[in-house]
Amino acid sequence: MRILVKGTGVAGLTAAFELARSGITVEVCERNAEPSRGASWYAGGMLAPWCERESAEAAVLTLGQEALDWWDDATPGLVVRHGTLVVAPARDKVELSRFASRTAGYRWVDEGEIAALEPDLAGRFRSGLYFPGEGHLDPRLALKSLHERLCTMGVRFHMGIPLDEEPFDRVVNCTGSAAIGGISDLRGVRGEMLYLATPEVSLSRPVRLLHPRIPLYIVPREPGRFMVGATMIETEDAGAISARSMMEFLNAAYAVHPAFAEAEIIETGTGVRPAYPDNLPDVTQDGRTIFINGAHRHGFLLSPAMARQAAEVVCQTLSQKERDHETSGEWRRA
Repeated sequence: MRILVKGTGVAGLTAAFELARSGITVEVCERNAEPSRGASWYAGGMLAPWCERESAEAAVLTLGQEALDWWDDATPGLVVRHGTLVVAPARDKVELSRFASRTAGYRWVDEGEIAALEPDLAGRFRSGLYFPGEGHLDPRLALKSLHERLCTMGVRFHMGIPLDEEPFDRVVNCTGSAAIGGISDLRGVRGEMLYLATPEVSLSRPVRLLHPRIPLYIVPREPGRFMVGATMIETEDAGAISARSMMEFLNAAYAVHPAFAEAEIIETGTGVRPAYPDNLPDVTQDGRTIFINGAHRHGFLLSPAMARQAAEVVCQTLSQKERDHETSGEWRRA
């Protein structure tokens, strides 16, 4: 069986990996001349199923728990398993209690424990929630690593070249927001982010700052560099970051640590993330095309589970085809 995967975002690459390691011949096409820099490029890379449960359905927790091991296996050495720290200013302590009531897998930490986890935050927060089972990765490094591994597995990539789908037995469509308008009920949700650089702050894990209006997370990348996000705006406009979002990000980052006031803004970005009405991804089939879409803000967290579901659909089709051949007498064993 020969499968074509369309799209080189996180959904496409994870699907290609699951199919290829099932022994299926896989080719990947991308309409751009280089691997996609869509929403996956601007992702936070937090593998945080317990934290995400605060504002998401239970399926995000159950499907997302396998993500850390999956990424560890697919991209060795890139997953950092230092957990997640959730904090709030003293005036917003009620937000911590609300967050705790909607999640699990955490323990309360006091000022001393916060300082032990993140020395640069010593004296900044009186209490917080620590989720030890969570982790994070750098999405850009993960996408690059997964692409390189797929190449070593014999997966062929076709970049910027229109590809005829007819020679393929099945097509797995992972085109994300490009499919909006073509898939019923799929909408776009805009996310914004920025990168800050400062040698004055060091963090070992993602830090989430709770706020009644705009919760914010700061995710460490290489030393002295941080990804700050994220907004969720109901629009398909992928234009530049807004002044309002920039100010909110910087104010919140300053609330985490005053040194961020002197940080260098080295990049801003926006991405349109595809979502269904329930904000959960889905694997659907129309003829010989399988669609993986709708990951919303959970691309890196939920794509492994979606990829496995899609691979199971393909393998079941292959098994049925073999059974049909046996029944018809067309199948010949070696």
